[in-house]
Amino acid sequence: MPTQRAWQRMLSGRRLDLLDPTPVDIEVEDIAHGLAFVARWNGQTHGDYAFSVAEHSLLVEEIFARQQPQALMKWRLAALLHDAPEYVIGDMISPVKSAIGADYGVLDERLTAAIHLRFGLPAQVPADIKKQIKKADRISAWLEATRIAGFTRAEADKFFGVPDPAVADVLTIRLRPPLEVRRAFVERHEALLAAC
Repeated sequence: MPTQRAWQRMLSGRRLDLLDPTPVDIEVEDIAHGLAFVARWNGQTHGDYAFSVAEHSLLVEEIFARQQPQALMKWRLAALLHDAPEYVIGDMISPVKSAIGADYGVLDERLTAAIHLRFGLPAQVPADIKKQIKKADRISAWLEATRIAGFTRAEADKFFGVPDPAVADVLTIRLRPPLEVRRAFVERHEALLAAC
């Protein structure tokens, strides 16, 4: 019986095995390109461009940095890469992830570990840092929900929690062409990596 194909060819020429990813097959350009073309909210947002996972990742890193100004640069890099596996597995809304079950989580964890190791991070981020990144992620989701996804503040408060006004009231949602966002993601990644 032939082995089931579980790899994807990347634009860099790498062949990434999705079931058993290795750090040597991870390239930031592939991540940035994929994330720049993956729409958050299944594309159900206002504006001339979809709000991409790459743009979301940049916003989460910015929120994390504002909330944790003393955080090591490697944790800011982890915040930027928090959704990096979505460059090959896509972005699914939480109800769909729940319906798929544990298998999605296992795939996501394997890809995350390979990505982290590729860029000098521990395979698993410490629980306290992960919690802080998740908090920034929820603030980003609240901003996206209320500013471009049609949620009322009450709905967003219910699903994502009430954000700190000192953070939420000063940040904006940017909708940019995918190639511009791809470039911004790579530049931010390089800056953070150089500072680690």
